[in-house]
Amino acid sequence: MKEKIKAEILSEQDFQRIITRLAHEILEKNRGSDNLVIIGIRTRGAYLASRLSKKIEEIEGKEIPTGFLDITLYRDDFRTRLKQPSVEVTNIPFQIDEQNIILVDDVLYTGRTIRSALDALMDFGRPARIHLAVLVDRGHRELPIRPDFVGKNIPTSIGEEVQVLMKEIDQRDKVLLVEEPTNN
Repeated sequence: MKEKIKAEILSEQDFQRIITRLAHEILEKNRGSDNLVIIGIRTRGAYLASRLSKKIEEIEGKEIPTGFLDITLYRDDFRTRLKQPSVEVTNIPFQIDEQNIILVDDVLYTGRTIRSALDALMDFGRPARIHLAVLVDRGHRELPIRPDFVGKNIPTSIGEEVQVLMKEIDQRDKVLLVEEPTNN
């Protein structure tokens, strides 16, 4: 069962432009990089967080603390949907108390992943504020969660899926809109 590619939403060049724009928007909203930390949700959100951190460092000339968060055990479907959960390492090597956190993920859909990430972050401390940055917002929220920084809004139907391909895993940067495979 192979899914059908309906459209290429973002190319490699689009990816680079979006990272640059998001970095500038984050710096503008936070009035610079003081007390700013970036935390990416594993897996692709972690790679995006690293890229954003590097871009902000290029712009500001200052290294931004960057961490990675695994939310597997915080998911509300942990026992029902995930047959063999793959738990990865959470690596937040700095204090988050009183910091402005930029929480990064690749695709925002129902909001449940972000809710899980917020629960996980609260176990690490009490940040001053948390802003959400996503590469793609595809709609269909089930929880009252909205991003503060969006790379691209892509309206989708329920039978569609947004696939984010990244060089770190997939050897290329691209975002595709695909039709979910049917069981026929």
